[in-house]
Amino acid sequence: MALGLFRVCLVVVTAIINHPLLFPRENATVPENEEEIIRKMQAHQEKLQLEQLRLEEEVARLAAEKEALEHVAEEGQQQNENRTAWDLWSTLCMILFLVIEVWRQDHQDGPSPECLGGDEDELPGLEGAPLRGLTLPNKATLHHFYEHCIRGATADAARTREFVEGFVDDLLEALRSLCNRDTDMELEDFIGVDSMYENWQVDRPLLCELFVPFMPPEPYHFRPELCCSRRSVPLGRQGYGQIRVVRADEGALGCVCGKTTLGDDMLCLLHGRSSVGRPGGELESLLCAGDSPYLDTVRVMKWFQMALTRAWHRIAHKYEFDLAFGQLDRPGSLKIKFRSGKFMPFHLIPVIQCDDSDLYFVSHLPREPSGEAPASSSDWLLSFAVYERHFLRVTSKALPEGACHLSCLQIASFLLSKQSRLTGPSGLGNYHLKTALLHLLLRRRPADWKAGQLDARLRELLRFLEKSLLEKKLHHFFIGNHKVPDGMGLPEAVRRAEPLNLFRPFVLQRSLYRKTVDAFYEMLKNAPVLISEYSLHVPSDPGLPHKAAVL
Repeated sequence: MALGLFRVCLVVVTAIINHPLLFPRENATVPENEEEIIRKMQAHQEKLQLEQLRLEEEVARLAAEKEALEHVAEEGQQQNENRTAWDLWSTLCMILFLVIEVWRQDHQDGPSPECLGGDEDELPGLEGAPLRGLTLPNKATLHHFYEHCIRGATADAARTREFVEGFVDDLLEALRSLCNRDTDMELEDFIGVDSMYENWQVDRPLLCELFVPFMPPEPYHFRPELCCSRRSVPLGRQGYGQIRVVRADEGALGCVCGKTTLGDDMLCLLHGRSSVGRPGGELESLLCAGDSPYLDTVRVMKWFQMALTRAWHRIAHKYEFDLAFGQLDRPGSLKIKFRSGKFMPFHLIPVIQCDDSDLYFVSHLPREPSGEAPASSSDWLLSFAVYERHFLRVTSKALPEGACHLSCLQIASFLLSKQSRLTGPSGLGNYHLKTALLHLLLRRRPADWKAGQLDARLRELLRFLEKSLLEKKLHHFFIGNHKVPDGMGLPEAVRRAEPLNLFRPFVLQRSLYRKTVDAFYEMLKNAPVLISEYSLHVPSDPGLPHKAAVL
């Protein structure tokens, strides 16, 4: 059995080995097929190499473009970072400058013993502090100059006030008699203001300035609006306000007879038949411009001049002099002309009271403290003249007897007046001198204003003015001044307002500033000679040293 299986396996193996498909006999063509295959493989390899080179070039190009884009993006980001850093630095610098300015205004507004050097780039001709080294006459000469050249020259001020007040009383009474109480303005008693009523005027001729408050007829009333009480107000309008003309029937509780048409058989028991027939808008057309509800200064000026002219014609036969307008562009600027050729000027200024305070709205002042023209004819200038007179009166009671505060102001005003006649008017006026004195009165002790310290206080006043001029900053005494005593009764809006810089025109007008500074130093230069010439006869006083005081 086993032998039989072996034989069968041997036959099968022999058949498989000898099968023609497993081992072909045509082996001569194999070499030729291998060479062709090799050539094809080489050709395919070359194509692959070319494709590889092309792909490498494409990848290199894409990499270059990507790198260029990344470089541009990096440069742009760097520029943005630089710009952001620059903007941040500029903002920090601005904040720093504002902090320094606020600190300087809050902590360096006191009188310094020596004046600052100022802006040398704007004033190349000024080097150092010119006030230093300037000599003033000794105490004896200064005292003699004041007693004989200032106090003696103003000795007739009381008689001048009495004459002008008597004439103005008669003039206003004639004006009231010509007015209709139902349709015309109601004039109140005049109020004396400024240097003539504060006892420090030195200019000749003596000039009285009188406020004449007026009120509208029923059913109208004036509603004042202070610019300084608004949240945002331009710097040039801080010292101004507007006055709205309001009818009483515009309120919620007003009578409706003016809003409705009453029949022939109906009568308003509150106003009567005469009030019902009164045409509406009569006062607005007289004193307001166009459709504006605010009082117009130009129209008020014309109305007041016409009213004064009619009143003078009513009483002219009682007097032996003539009355004429001194300056046509100023309402109430009047001049009494005597037959001898002499004249006596005075100002009668129409004003409107601000609520129940001593603050008044004026169309303008003969010497406007701000030095800037109003933006429109509906802007009224705020006058603190009554507050200033009251402050000087109250302060004088606390000072020693014979205090020198008004003497300092009179001497400075005298020097400024003489200098203005030599070089012409400048941007510095008597109101600036009085404002400087008010600031010093608030800072100095009462004992510092003794009569024997006239020369020291005069030097301090001149130094304060020089410092203010060089800094181009002189704050209004009342607006925004928290140091003013509460007993003055200032409106709360005035106390909370931003301080008003009276020297702001110098910041805007370089030519005016240069002229003012030159005139001020010329005045200081001429002061010793001028005082000495007016004090030729000096009394000998062994108790007073005859040495010049050096500023």
